[in-house]
Amino acid sequence: MSKENFWIKLKKEEKLKLVEPSDEIKESYVKKSESNILAAKLLLENNMLEEAISITYYSMYNLLLALLFKTGIKSENHNASIILLHKMFNKDNNLISEAKKERIDKQYYVDFKITKSEVIDTIKTAEEFNAEMIDYLSRITNDELQEARKKFKQILDKK
Repeated sequence: MSKENFWIKLKKEEKLKLVEPSDEIKESYVKKSESNILAAKLLLENNMLEEAISITYYSMYNLLLALLFKTGIKSENHNASIILLHKMFNKDNNLISEAKKERIDKQYYVDFKITKSEVIDTIKTAEEFNAEMIDYLSRITNDELQEARKKFKQILDKK
């Protein structure tokens, strides 16, 4: 599927659309993220390493969704959300992209070995990403939110 068809398909299926910005929904995703990172640590302590990797990614993804809802964007596609982090907010999306890849590898495939130290590193990486996202969420201005909405409309309208 071409990049253009990707955005068109998501728009048609209403998996990607403008909605009213919502601090309430944003806050619920922030809380989910906090819960996810705590759960990842509990899973690590109990040697449930695959599950810890998976939930660690979701702690990151839920903060990304918080940012999108604060902006007034509903996205039901992980790849699109991650791309939008870069396209709309000019934020590096490599950490969350890598975490998503790790989650998929550990969740769907069995031909791997995972160590506690890898999980610890993944959790630390997520905590860094999450701290940056929380900081950005607390500092983003209305002008920046409006600019991001404008960029989003351009992405959807030119497709």
